[in-house]
Amino acid sequence: MIDEEQLRRLTPQERCELMATLAAMDTPDPASIAAGARRRALALALIVVCCVVLVAWIGVLAATLPRYYRTGGWRGAWVGFDVGLLAAFAAAGWASWKRRQMLIICLVVLATLLCCDAWFDVVLDARTPGFYWSLASALVIELPLAALAIAGARRLLHMTSRALWLSQGNAGPAPRLRHMRLVGTSAGRPLHDLLADPGTATGVGTGAVSGPGGPVSGPGGPVS
Repeated sequence: MIDEEQLRRLTPQERCELMATLAAMDTPDPASIAAGARRRALALALIVVCCVVLVAWIGVLAATLPRYYRTGGWRGAWVGFDVGLLAAFAAAGWASWKRRQMLIICLVVLATLLCCDAWFDVVLDARTPGFYWSLASALVIELPLAALAIAGARRLLHMTSRALWLSQGNAGPAPRLRHMRLVGTSAGRPLHDLLADPGTATGVGTGAVSGPGGPVSGPGGPVS
């Protein structure tokens, strides 16, 4: 067993490789892997069905909807939407104040609602006296706020992935978000492999480290 004093005498590279070795020893539960594969297959099938149905529905709407339409419930629709937008702002503020991980979800929802607000304001006010005000509001307020929310969510995701990257014993910068695989979606693969950039080979965690108390072998080997 390596004690704390021996760990402190390890070099940063040796500590990274030791962390990778320990992380690789965690074997996934076969039952949870099978359940995750079933959920993933179901989700993919549902997404495909929704895309097909939505494409057909868009075609129906484009062919049948009138160019102008007088509707009821206008006040309730927009007041209700703004109440939802207020709730998204409040949830994002609470999560930021409490430093909760759910802030990422709140920011994505907030950005989506802001983009929807800008879209419907501009489209529904087209050819009306309020069009230019709606356009200015979208360009100056809603869309910049949505961009800030997305940038904040992206930064938090990158910080989270960076923390996972370091906890697995990897040195250097974490891969880009678009290159990282979803954690827990590949059966039997350690978290280190899921976080690794598929275009590069890190090689971390596969060698042996000679610590003060004896050798530390690669994944699956003994730690003495």
